[in-house]
Amino acid sequence: MFAMDDANVILGLLYDRRDFVSMHELALELNCPGDSDRLQRGLDELRGRGHEIDIEPARGVRLARPIRLDAWLVERDLNTDLIGRSVVCFDQVDSTNDVAMASAAQEGTGGLVVTAESQRAGRGRQGSRWISPPGAGLLFSVLLTDGAELLGHEPTTIASGLAVAEGIEESCSIRCELKWPNDVCIRGRKAAGVLIESAQHGPARATAIGIGVNVYASPPPEEIGRPATHLSEHSESAERVGLLRSILRRLDYWRGEIMARRYDSLHDEWMRRCGMLHQRVRILSAGVEYVGRAVDISPLEGLVLARDDGAHVHLHGSVSTVLDIGY
Repeated sequence: MFAMDDANVILGLLYDRRDFVSMHELALELNCPGDSDRLQRGLDELRGRGHEIDIEPARGVRLARPIRLDAWLVERDLNTDLIGRSVVCFDQVDSTNDVAMASAAQEGTGGLVVTAESQRAGRGRQGSRWISPPGAGLLFSVLLTDGAELLGHEPTTIASGLAVAEGIEESCSIRCELKWPNDVCIRGRKAAGVLIESAQHGPARATAIGIGVNVYASPPPEEIGRPATHLSEHSESAERVGLLRSILRRLDYWRGEIMARRYDSLHDEWMRRCGMLHQRVRILSAGVEYVGRAVDISPLEGLVLARDDGAHVHLHGSVSTVLDIGY
């Protein structure tokens, strides 16, 4: 057996246990109770992949926290139709969206997931920066090329934010709110955001869904202009690998719903978490400021705003920024 195979067996046991595992038990798992060199080679392979391993002679070994994102752990028994069938994990990149988009020219990259421990030039919407210390957040992008021309910007944005909220709720048991068009909040403070970017690659269209989640830390309000929070403030079970897997499953599901033109449940689940419904809002959309009451979020047409003069307008998320809520 190659060291890589041994390393994955060890990694799976350590990740699932989340505690110390004796060297004897690890050797039995590898079916090599008398071969300490083979066990050591497997542990060295994991270190080479960036995993930090705590060793205590009396207790054994365990993965140091935070557990590093690892493609094998993410892909293991993920059981999605498309998203996550290939995962690559980097230590640092300029932007995961840029890496994903650069892969679009290659065949068979639809569903690719690109993660990074840190980004040198992480982007938010409207030219803002995404700030996250190394290893403190979940930073990843999903590349969609298969049928990407059928995935409109509005439904993809709505589905992505909802998938993040559902993933957090499932893996961390934290109730989330959604703020149109792309923010996921906890008790009114931003915990995650989504950036959708599309480009033409020959005859095909590619879409990169960039997602950032504050897991173990969040930037101070003065750096981003709004209150922020991170998941570990609200749950001891916050952990990036499990969270990523939950989000990918939900995003894969909602992609299928959009492709099948089934929008009702997408709308209902988003609105159930909408934190701005019926509130007075001020929005800048395509350079024009609108004021009124948010009455609905349409997966196809964006925010439905009831203006003070009684007229209803549809504002598209790709060109809109919420300036104020509930004033």
